[in-house]
Amino acid sequence: MVTRRWPRLKHPAQVVVAGFATAVAVGTGLLMLPVAKAGPGGAGVVDALFTSTSAVCVTGLIVVDTPGYWSGFGQAVILALIQVGGFGIMTFASLLVLLLSHRFGLKARLTAAAETKTLGLGDVRSVVTGVVKVSLLLEAVTALVLTLRFATAYDEPWPRAVWLGVFHAVSAFNNAGFALYSDSLIGFASDPWICLPVALAVIAGGLGFPVLFELRRRWSRPGSWSLHTKIVLWASGIFLVGGSAFVTVIEWSNPATLGPMDAPGKLLAGFFQGVMPRTAGFNSVDTSQMNPASWLGTDVLMFVGGASAGTAGGIKVTTFAVLFFVIYAEIRGEGAVNIFHRRLHGDLQRQALTVVLLSVAAVAVSTLAFVVFTDHSLDQSLFETTSAFATVGLSTGITAGLHPGLQLLLVALMFIGRLGPITVASALALRARVRLYDLPEERPVIG
Repeated sequence: MVTRRWPRLKHPAQVVVAGFATAVAVGTGLLMLPVAKAGPGGAGVVDALFTSTSAVCVTGLIVVDTPGYWSGFGQAVILALIQVGGFGIMTFASLLVLLLSHRFGLKARLTAAAETKTLGLGDVRSVVTGVVKVSLLLEAVTALVLTLRFATAYDEPWPRAVWLGVFHAVSAFNNAGFALYSDSLIGFASDPWICLPVALAVIAGGLGFPVLFELRRRWSRPGSWSLHTKIVLWASGIFLVGGSAFVTVIEWSNPATLGPMDAPGKLLAGFFQGVMPRTAGFNSVDTSQMNPASWLGTDVLMFVGGASAGTAGGIKVTTFAVLFFVIYAEIRGEGAVNIFHRRLHGDLQRQALTVVLLSVAAVAVSTLAFVVFTDHSLDQSLFETTSAFATVGLSTGITAGLHPGLQLLLVALMFIGRLGPITVASALALRARVRLYDLPEERPVIG
């Protein structure tokens, strides 16, 4: 009798991928139940799979209207998937292990470290519990503000206001972008008590847990901040200010977006639209009516994304900063790459280059497929594929009408985008080999 053996997952990155795939499969099954759908019958496989992947990968792209298509049970499943995906599958699993057995084995620490970007195994336990505490605290504060606003300014019944506040707070902090309004947050474009808490939660989630932990401990001593924290805050500030200013200027007179608003409303909406590409898919103006130049600028913001070890997607601001300083050092003819009076190791430079090139390849090939198999413009195709890969969730409005095959392509992009930079970087870092000999050196012609 031949017995089949399931393949063993030895590398932590493999365990993380398997964990996310399992969560997507479970979410798909739950969303296909008739009780998850508002109307009669159950959801189709593609609709359930797409929504589950978008929630677990904290993206926010949708093929069906979230408040109209899904029942309360379905919306609760989506919220749970967002929270688990935002924590990180292995982080959530490690938390369950800690709660049930009060022990944390080596394998669990390795997989949790690969997902949370913990540098040492000794502090993984504190990082896992810290991730949960910080997430719940910031989500609770955001939910409280939103609940009060929904109840007092929009006359929502308290149970409904609480549900709206909690759902949008969790979706915002986890950079998911799912909303319980068919037009996202367009109806609140001029309301700072809705837009600002959501935007601040998105920014906090996009900074990453290591940065939040360090700011909590050393907020008054910037000189003692780690290189990672300095890079994240420096790059995030530039992209937030630059992105908000860019969108505001380009859309200022657009009659379909910011044009009809007064000056304060334009500034608020412009700031909100500049924050969301960090990778939350909320929108307070109609994205499909934005200027093509705004689409292109948003593509760049989405592709870069937020910080590592957080809830944001994209190639990450640290990767972008590393490559920027590599180019800067090369232009100046310097032999080493220095950032904030620290020298970067060569391995980091190769990892950053690998992540960027693989990401560009994924977006380029997918965009080509859209251009070949649909009638949508290159602008729309690039926007949609970049949004999926960077787990943003902003859309020009074409996702729901795509052929199921292309929707499945977006599913693959969301999954790769959520896990690709994580698994590639960790796999490269853990597969370093010592070569016992060097091959002869030769220089090809560059440029």
